[in-house]
Amino acid sequence: MLIQYRPQGRNASEISRDVETALREGRVTPGVTLPPVRALAADLSLSPVTVAAAYRKLREKGIARGKGRAGTRITEAPPIGPRPPIVVPAGVRNLLAGSPDPALLPGLPAVTPPPRTYGDPPVSPRLGRLAAERLRADGIDPQHLAVVGGALDGVERVLQAWLRPGDRVAVEDPGYFPVLDLLTAMNLGAVPMAVDELGVRPDALRDALGRGCQAVLFTPRAQAPTGAAWDAGRAGELSALLAARAGVGIIEDDHAGPVSGTAAHTAAGGAQRWATIRSVSKSLGPDLRLAVLAGDAVTVSRVEGRQALGTGWVSGLLQEIVAGLWEDRATGRLLARAAAEYSRRRRDLIDALAGRGVPATGRSGLAVWVPVADEPAAVSGLLERGWAVAPGERFRTASPPGIRIGTGTLTSQEASRLAADIAGSLARRPRRGD
Repeated sequence: MLIQYRPQGRNASEISRDVETALREGRVTPGVTLPPVRALAADLSLSPVTVAAAYRKLREKGIARGKGRAGTRITEAPPIGPRPPIVVPAGVRNLLAGSPDPALLPGLPAVTPPPRTYGDPPVSPRLGRLAAERLRADGIDPQHLAVVGGALDGVERVLQAWLRPGDRVAVEDPGYFPVLDLLTAMNLGAVPMAVDELGVRPDALRDALGRGCQAVLFTPRAQAPTGAAWDAGRAGELSALLAARAGVGIIEDDHAGPVSGTAAHTAAGGAQRWATIRSVSKSLGPDLRLAVLAGDAVTVSRVEGRQALGTGWVSGLLQEIVAGLWEDRATGRLLARAAAEYSRRRRDLIDALAGRGVPATGRSGLAVWVPVADEPAAVSGLLERGWAVAPGERFRTASPPGIRIGTGTLTSQEASRLAADIAGSLARRPRRGD
């Protein structure tokens, strides 16, 4: 790996573009150090001000970050392209993702919405009414609503509305790794909060707030990767802590919604800055890139205002498809069955593991988390046995190691065999000389 990369260019734009190109082509890897400003300026016969401007562009794009005396380095997840996927060999059962079962997703209806014109409201009246009914039933204020292109899009838009580069965001640890990548790309600092089976621990939230976080990102249920879910008591504890920090923004990413397998709770009631985001990807289908965002008036207004300058709105066709599915009684019955089935599949694996002395967690959602001492050994051992599972390092910041197993399509027979193979893999001892 390169220890240092020396960019080329005649001005700030060319220097920053050179670094981006080198990253895209694989000539530079995350963690590489860039030369000191004055040294590069001397090499390129440029003003230090020009090089400093180039480095500032890279920081603003989330590609580089200043490390004090250690200099400027390429970030660990620069937003040049998605993380390379883990390759699953042929014949191996792929349990990497917490994906829904296609058999438990509704068929998409044929809809013919009225023609949309510029200047129409960004939220379909029918979708807005139905979303408000569902949110209100769960104790969430639906007075101000926006529609965004999925849960992570909503998270990004809210953070843009609230924060500036360099601000800190409290996040779950372990947590959803694309969130960590997003914060890096936005030049926001991530402060980890430990979780247990009920989600973020109150002491961890207290510590994060004490470290100056301007926003907190929660997953109230179906937490990725542990499957943690709030109960009323935990939601109340977190809410009480946040009530003393009125200026802290609260984001609740309720991405699995009705198929999570547990009741909805919120810690944002009465907060000055808050947003609850509900995606339909897990319940209605990943290709429906749509989430409803409820929040305070200022936050929702800023989200819609920024959206108007880009995509404008989420397709009215998609909004009408979702609204039609929400009104369909057969779809409602299917979602209830899906929630029960996903819960059974999680429980099958957790119980089978418990019978072999292996602890695991998964109160909700489409995945199970198994603590392990050695992630690479556990992952490779299961791969040898025909199972592809996700290493916990993709999700962790400071928390102990583990593996994440997608259970959305796991059968009862597979759960029994998988549990036996996990136990066997964890019990395996390295041979002398390994």
